[in-house]
Amino acid sequence: MHVRNELKVMLIAATIATLAGCGSTSPSTRQAPPLDVAGVERDEIVDAARLVLSRMQFSIEKADPNAGVVTTKPLAGAQFFELWRSDNMTFRDVLVSNLHSIRRSVELTINQDRSPAVKCVVRVQRLSLPNEEVASVSQAYRIHSRSAPNLQTFLLTPRQQAEMAWIDQDNDETLAAEILRRVGNLITQRREEKVS
Repeated sequence: MHVRNELKVMLIAATIATLAGCGSTSPSTRQAPPLDVAGVERDEIVDAARLVLSRMQFSIEKADPNAGVVTTKPLAGAQFFELWRSDNMTFRDVLVSNLHSIRRSVELTINQDRSPAVKCVVRVQRLSLPNEEVASVSQAYRIHSRSAPNLQTFLLTPRQQAEMAWIDQDNDETLAAEILRRVGNLITQRREEKVS
């Protein structure tokens, strides 16, 4: 009976580690299917993309209709209590955002050559912090920063600052598909309003 309980605990721990992203070795470059934009001007697409991304809390870094590109600054992943946020599309996204420090950035590219289309890539990155040496259990609060037992702060040592990095994760194709769907719906809505 004791062995069964240990096996259950190990299975649960392995499942949680896999769901949290520890089971993946290299980032995926999957992309959402492009949005067909036949007959739509680049200015109209860029304007719709800017509005959709702003409504989703992304800060626009670059919006160039001539180049056909819209990019955003990285946005920290929504936490479970941020019900107004819409950047976590799946339960796995919610879990990862609450277990790790992650950020997402969006790049939309508009191709109007032969087959007009909008492509969207959502890049996901996870913060990697080097641990500090802990001499005893009573100093466990210092594992990631120079906090005190009565006040938790996020003060990094110079070595930690030099070694911290954002590590690329899998692209978020579910969020990319949702962004494209919203852009397409907004373009359709605006065209219907012009007709009526």
